[in-house]
Amino acid sequence: MVLFGETLKIQGVTFLVFSVFVIAALGYLLGRITIKGVNLGTAGVFLVALLYGCLLYNVLDKQLMAGVVSYTTNALKVVENIGLILFVTSVGFIAGPKFFGNLKKNFKTYILLGLIIIVSGAAVCAGCVLIQSNFTDLSKPELAAIMAGLFSGALTSTPAFSAAKDAAGDLASLVAVGNGIAYIFGVIGVVLFVQLVPKFMKADMAAERAKISGGDADTGEEPTEAKSTKKLIEIDPFGIAAFAVAAILGVFFGCFKFGNFSLTTTGGCLLVALVLGHFGKIGPVKMMPSTQTLKVFREFGLMLFLIGAGIAGGAKFVQYFEAIYFLYGAVMTLVPMIIGFVFAKYVLKMHLLNSLGSITGGMTSTPALGTLIQVSGTEDVGSAYAATYPIALISVVLCAQFVIILFG
Repeated sequence: MVLFGETLKIQGVTFLVFSVFVIAALGYLLGRITIKGVNLGTAGVFLVALLYGCLLYNVLDKQLMAGVVSYTTNALKVVENIGLILFVTSVGFIAGPKFFGNLKKNFKTYILLGLIIIVSGAAVCAGCVLIQSNFTDLSKPELAAIMAGLFSGALTSTPAFSAAKDAAGDLASLVAVGNGIAYIFGVIGVVLFVQLVPKFMKADMAAERAKISGGDADTGEEPTEAKSTKKLIEIDPFGIAAFAVAAILGVFFGCFKFGNFSLTTTGGCLLVALVLGHFGKIGPVKMMPSTQTLKVFREFGLMLFLIGAGIAGGAKFVQYFEAIYFLYGAVMTLVPMIIGFVFAKYVLKMHLLNSLGSITGGMTSTPALGTLIQVSGTEDVGSAYAATYPIALISVVLCAQFVIILFG
């Protein structure tokens, strides 16, 4: 097998594949551990990958290469990029059918709230960069890379994580370090927030469920465009060909640069999948993969991406970890949620469950949504999440890149 001009040992490739599946198995086991209804989920894979990188990166390096030059990072990028394309394209397809309709119908509430949350988070990140620049020996690009990673981890956003890594170039491993430091509180903080706020407000959940079911949430019906695809020509029953077309176009558009800014693979695949997911077809050909295919690709892609990024980040995790970075990450998680909730309650006059559902979407936190469904006792909160999530996802990707460009 040849990679970047160097020959890899077959046993080295086997060891890499073996490592991926070991990390996946242990990561999902860790993610299943539940304490009072709270668990890490897929984030457990990333934590195990970080630990693997801390302890066994050199072992992987020796097993992988036949020559003197190390290409471990390049090999991991292959794993990471395949996962990235699978994950981001799946997210775009899933969000596409509702994205443009909600953008038009609910801008004042869901869309505006999503922007407020992300922009406030980015503002906090910028403030942390300026503060920390007075107390660090790191160069400006190194500090910007870590802070962008903290930002993506604080909002538990894998697309923002990947976009920041793309923008950081050779400093991508520092983005992974920052993401790993902030991700734990990014998950747990939002999960606790949606559980504690109703208790602090002494909310009557029966009354709140009646409010959210009374018309403030989306109906949840499948858009006309998606329904019409049932009579279209299918290239294959799973929609893998359609998915591949979206990925190819996404990578292509992601390569274009406008000055220092580009969509990157993340933004390109997300945008193309959103558009194809909305229309569901190209002429008479169905371009919407099956729901089951998208769910499998999304989870499998997320797993691969987190493993590839986590091992590389873990190799430098101990070297760069500082308690102050954990504090910065916690602030980047808490401040946007508080601002978002106050804005939703007192400016937009949103009901409690609509507010909390939108906040989980604005924070791009799927684990928090699952917790909110349990706490509220209704699936209707998922509609607010679905309406806010796409605009938050695009905004956080752009903001993560801007942090690198402006401060790097």
